[in-house]
Amino acid sequence: MIRTLVAEHVHLLRMGLVVYLTREPGIDVVAELEEGDLLVPAASEVTPEVAVIDVDLPPAGGASVATELRAKLPECATVMLVGRGDSCALSRAMAVQPLGLITREAPVERLTWCVRRVAAGRSVVDPDLARTARAIDENPLTRREQEILRIAAVGASTVEIAAELSLSAKTVRNHLSRTFDRIGARNRMDAIRIASEREWL
Repeated sequence: MIRTLVAEHVHLLRMGLVVYLTREPGIDVVAELEEGDLLVPAASEVTPEVAVIDVDLPPAGGASVATELRAKLPECATVMLVGRGDSCALSRAMAVQPLGLITREAPVERLTWCVRRVAAGRSVVDPDLARTARAIDENPLTRREQEILRIAAVGASTVEIAAELSLSAKTVRNHLSRTFDRIGARNRMDAIRIASEREWL
């Protein structure tokens, strides 16, 4: 039996995952959680082979919990649940190098296949996430440049961006200038368009 832990804060989604996985031969759901603070203590007690963790698990996020879990139970494989098209969340998930990455919108059969595969030590990237993952890998922008563009995208001025990030207006202008050069943008709106289309924000 593959001892599996499910950590998902959306009640209906968690219940559906637990019910479906429980019905699958060879999979035993040994714990279900809705908060990240409880995950590592519970995993230490029930010793799962696979942990299915939502990247947005409160309070600190599933990625940070997955990092802590790996330190405490390195033998437990992690599958991260990420919303389709959510490049920011996918970036956070990829940073912890889980063995499995799958969308919340995936068919339940795909999750079962993913759980079995990672339990066998094999990696899985959901096809629906592969394109976004490639875009993230190829992202030429620094974290600060992304942050500035995201704020600019809601209409903030240079002075407003500087105030929000506790930077000088000159520093913000320098970041924007480097961003334009890096991605070949003509101006701020063009940079926002290019970065959004390529899922770099």
